[in-house]
Amino acid sequence: MRIIKLDQTIFEKVLDDVVQVIRHGGLVVAPTDTVYGLCAAATDEKTVKKVIAFKRRPIGKAISVFVQNLEDARRYVDIGRREETILQRLFPGPFTAVLPSKRNACHLLLSEKHTLGIRIPRHDFITALVQKVKIPITATSANLSGDSPHYSIEALIRTLSPAKRALIDLVIDAGKLPKNKPSTVIDLTGEDIKVVRHGDRTAHVYTSKSPVDTKKIAQSLLAHYKNQASKKPLVFLIEGELGVGKTVFVKAMGEALEVRNIVSPTYVIYYEYDTKDQLIKHLYHFDLYKITEHEEFKQLKIERLLTPHALFCIEWGEKSAPIVDCLRTHANVVYIVMTYTGERSRRIEVFENTI
Repeated sequence: MRIIKLDQTIFEKVLDDVVQVIRHGGLVVAPTDTVYGLCAAATDEKTVKKVIAFKRRPIGKAISVFVQNLEDARRYVDIGRREETILQRLFPGPFTAVLPSKRNACHLLLSEKHTLGIRIPRHDFITALVQKVKIPITATSANLSGDSPHYSIEALIRTLSPAKRALIDLVIDAGKLPKNKPSTVIDLTGEDIKVVRHGDRTAHVYTSKSPVDTKKIAQSLLAHYKNQASKKPLVFLIEGELGVGKTVFVKAMGEALEVRNIVSPTYVIYYEYDTKDQLIKHLYHFDLYKITEHEEFKQLKIERLLTPHALFCIEWGEKSAPIVDCLRTHANVVYIVMTYTGERSRRIEVFENTI
């Protein structure tokens, strides 16, 4: 078992070492966006058996994989239009999405229902690794099954027997990691989203049977998240078809802040409202429906508006791709996906991707 300190001055050298070990069927302990993970080639059965032996994991208990992007993920799992919309809001980040497998990864990684968990992390080292090794790699924590995850290499090594240490070829020591929870696991194989495991970021599903219900849900979400606006602006990206209730949702938040003159900004892109609230002093209501060119986003210069104590409600959030990275960097972002489930009923899905 070889241990290398991860130093930015030798980042590429360390990366090359890891790639070679993985390509030759080895096991690598490396830092991820959650905990220290056990990385190995997810397409090689012999290597996956070593991962299972290290973990003491029962056969049939699924192990997720890191992939480069959604295009890469399509090689290993089935992704429909609905799932793609959801995944675009979750990734990159500490989420594992469970989807039907195409059985191009090792069969030992699949669940008994033939599903596979995929991850696209927000982590420089793992992102660079999956891009360079060009195959999916296992995305399981580097602890024995049933034990707590590890945030330092010293803590991990103390738990390992000589036989377990012998299974590991290379350890990348990035020091003590922040104590983040393991990823939130979301099953997207059914009609409804099912949260299998809660991590630091979660997804919630609400049912609205009337505009009054939609208002109550919007106001309860604002009450839950508004404290975040004290340090960074709070952004609600709201997706959904025409007439599904997006504007009702925004007006409800305005009413909670004693702003009652909200009108749709379809033709001017956004309106700004001042409030008397101590935590949220400005409300920005955006409507991206009329935007068709990326250049139009540059003209908005939204980055200059992203200050603490501000709330952004952005309708037609599915058009926000050109500004998503800016929002994620400078704000706390909550994704709202509203869909029809009947003539009067709506499903309101809430995804956190706060920074």
